[in-house]
Amino acid sequence: MLEIRWHSRAGQGAVTGAKGLGSVAAETGKQVQAFSFYGSAKRGASMTAYNRIDDNLILNHERYMRPDFVFVIDPALAFTDNITEDCGDNTKYIITTHLEKDELISLIPALEGKEDNVYILDCLTIAQETIGRPIPNTPVLGAFMKISQMFPIEEFKSSMRVILGKLPEKIVDANMLAIQRAYDEVR
Repeated sequence: MLEIRWHSRAGQGAVTGAKGLGSVAAETGKQVQAFSFYGSAKRGASMTAYNRIDDNLILNHERYMRPDFVFVIDPALAFTDNITEDCGDNTKYIITTHLEKDELISLIPALEGKEDNVYILDCLTIAQETIGRPIPNTPVLGAFMKISQMFPIEEFKSSMRVILGKLPEKIVDANMLAIQRAYDEVR
């Protein structure tokens, strides 16, 4: 089973991103869960969202997981949340930051020794420059597609285009640009 934990602030699109990823996976016949946990209902409050994806029926409905991937889509949360909590040695971290990887790791001691599993990019800047708003959910999914190779990027974008279809075409196109740019820029 693939388990993903999102660290975000309310209003940054983590819940929508988790649901979008779940929908894309469900289209391929996978069993999925996408859910969230809010400490506060206010926009800007710290929150977490979760995905579980498996070929078999998912019977676990607990919030607890040992994530295979951790997405940190708000840069400050890398420092304030315990992003390595319950993680294994092979957990991969996709972190939104403007810092270089070695600088980021030196500031977060829990990531030391995990350098090969830490991936960085500036999802906020990508979102602002493509979508026009700092909603970094689709950029992190583009980075995830590059790292996980879960779906070929064009196939993923095609599925996301359908999922985002209720939005104006201009916004859908901007999200496709954000996904591709993150796919190209993650390092």
